[in-house]
Amino acid sequence: MLALQEVYVDPSLEASPVVRRIRQGLNHLPWHARADLDHVIQEVISYRADPCGAGKKILLIRPFPGRLVKACPGTTGHICCGYKTINVVTNCPMDCSYCILQGYLNNPCLTLYPDFAKVFGEIEGILERHPHRVFRFGTGELGDSLALDGVVGFAEEAVPFFAAKNNAILELKTKSAEVDHLLALDHKGKTVISWSLNPQQVIEQEEHLAASLDERLAAARRCSDAGYPIGFHFDPLIYYAGWEQDYRGVVDLLFEHINPRRVMWVSLGGLRFPPALKQVAQGRFPCSRIFSGELIPGEDGKLRYIKPVRVQMYQRMVEWLQAYDEGLFIYLCMERGDVWHEVFGNTPVSTVGLNRRFEQRVTSFLEDVR
Repeated sequence: MLALQEVYVDPSLEASPVVRRIRQGLNHLPWHARADLDHVIQEVISYRADPCGAGKKILLIRPFPGRLVKACPGTTGHICCGYKTINVVTNCPMDCSYCILQGYLNNPCLTLYPDFAKVFGEIEGILERHPHRVFRFGTGELGDSLALDGVVGFAEEAVPFFAAKNNAILELKTKSAEVDHLLALDHKGKTVISWSLNPQQVIEQEEHLAASLDERLAAARRCSDAGYPIGFHFDPLIYYAGWEQDYRGVVDLLFEHINPRRVMWVSLGGLRFPPALKQVAQGRFPCSRIFSGELIPGEDGKLRYIKPVRVQMYQRMVEWLQAYDEGLFIYLCMERGDVWHEVFGNTPVSTVGLNRRFEQRVTSFLEDVR
């Protein structure tokens, strides 16, 4: 897939049905059975000039001893949406200049944890403990949900699993157009397929190896036609001269492809990153200019645009989006309550409050589309 060149698998997993299926899909690549996969990682880190870039060409398949389903880590002092992350794949074959994974993962290789039964068991436990809540799960926190999924096959098992649940939905978040293997699945509206969007010039300059804007929207249209609820994430929003014209054009193009009534949610989030990422990213992408803007440390220590810039961007985006449908569910990703209030005139106050809004949105959306 994309730039993959070789695969390493822990010998204990070679007989796994998931691994056998993946091997069939990647039988054109060299496979190595290695019990010391940590040594492979250290070789990449120590001997490759660009470990992040080199790691995107190597797939590791290994067991994971801990929990694979976790709460979104959020960020201190900011409102989080209460998302549950499914970490079956870490790292991404795409290469975005702003990707936070460049700065904090100690393993630059694409890595798959193929115990899907363990994942579903952990989810079952959460749902059984809280039968009166509605949960959102997703695989897009530590890697793209769909870029490798045509071979990995997680979604083909997860979509029908969630279709049978009354109090949970799945989100598959991507910058790819790899959706054909999803179109015939019986999802019953319980899987949201969502795309991160930016103007095409930002995609060309900053989102290397990702699908183009037209490709993403065409894929979204195919999924919408197949009955899937759709989501969009304008995150990160990039501030530059002419951003308003470009982002408004993206919104207009989006609703040329998609009926707004099929959109489950839209998120907005300004560019933000840990200070250590700046040096790594500028070393890997010397032509990028997005790290030279007016960025200041926030309460969480991440560098962000100053508040007036973020508020202005959010207000304009909300205006353009709601011009197509005032009822769109729009939320801010990792922002303080005062920013919410300036943008929307109200605030969910806390993570708990925002999570309640999501539960109401999911319940009403599914009722409307039945």
